[in-house]
Amino acid sequence: MRTSRIHLLPNSQLGEDTWHSLLIAFLRGMAALQVAAAHLRNEFFPGLRLVENPTLWYQGLAFFTGFAHQAVVLFFLISGWLVGGSLFNKLGQPDAIKLYAIDRVTRLWTVLLPTFMLVLALGIVTGTLDPRSADFSPANPYSVTALAGNLAGLQTVGVPQFGGNYPLWSLANETWYYIMFPLLLVSCSTRRALPCAALLLIGVLLPFDMTLYFAIWLLGAGFSRVRIDCGWPTRAALLLMLAPLSVYFRFYGSNDDAVVASFAQDLLMSVIFLLFLSSTVVRYDAGSRAVQAFRQGATFFSNFSFTLYVVHVPVILMLEWLGLHLLDRRQLAPDQLADLGIYCLMLAIIVGFAYGFYRMFEAHTYQVRRWLRTQLLSDTVAAARTAPAKH
Repeated sequence: MRTSRIHLLPNSQLGEDTWHSLLIAFLRGMAALQVAAAHLRNEFFPGLRLVENPTLWYQGLAFFTGFAHQAVVLFFLISGWLVGGSLFNKLGQPDAIKLYAIDRVTRLWTVLLPTFMLVLALGIVTGTLDPRSADFSPANPYSVTALAGNLAGLQTVGVPQFGGNYPLWSLANETWYYIMFPLLLVSCSTRRALPCAALLLIGVLLPFDMTLYFAIWLLGAGFSRVRIDCGWPTRAALLLMLAPLSVYFRFYGSNDDAVVASFAQDLLMSVIFLLFLSSTVVRYDAGSRAVQAFRQGATFFSNFSFTLYVVHVPVILMLEWLGLHLLDRRQLAPDQLADLGIYCLMLAIIVGFAYGFYRMFEAHTYQVRRWLRTQLLSDTVAAARTAPAKH
């Protein structure tokens, strides 16, 4: 029997020729799809507990679209692995922090800015927003203050999610983790008082739940430098632990936002998942047709997973408005199989719209980054990275 060995690596594992890279791409896409499917069901179908004698198909739909919370935690872990691991590797290089800041801002704003314009357009079309007046109230989700606050990661901290786009709560977490991580690295590597004080101040001023879940994000960053050499029985054992725990927490755990009540379960799941992911840092057979097909599918959904996550609620709200005004119907019936078909059609519309939106905006993130580097940095530093970043 093969003995498992744990290796601490000098550089983070960010290569694209191993199984873990394919799994990360696949899971990013499926996590975004899970969140969109869950929110679509919640908006159009009644809650399962409110339905007397639910049909078998609706019980299945409610079950398989009930893992949105775990999907968001997965985003945090993968973000830590990719974003934190990348900065791990570049720390100490010329203008590493400046490049990192440009990458993070372009990653968020290239999708958020056009999404907010879409939300404003939908608000005008549906009559929710009056375009003739500008509102600066921090309580108004359509105000100028809310828009600026969401761009700065202040949703749920000082302003509501812009336009009622409630999944944006997790982007506030991400934004502050992007800020806190380099402060942590600089504090540890240079032992300077200023970044340490800034980190502590941010941690104190942010909501406690948000600061607490920084530990989950850090786990992803830390495990990006861990490789576990083991055989398939160990990987299978980790999966056999992960799957039933996920189902158990789906039924009996805390499955709302990332809060104190859900932290222990998410920490346990995160450690098991990262152990499994670190065990898959092995090269795949690039010549295998099955692997090539899996890679193409995983890459396809991964590429626009962020756009799907950000735009699916505005599209859902538009579908609700269309259903109410064109069909005089807002709800789907959980006992009508035809309504399951309508649900699947709407999910396909959301995914198709997100892909088109990705092609128009997120797909050009690298060009925007390159332009900003040439404007803000020296030519040498701006050209330091020539391959498009995917995170």
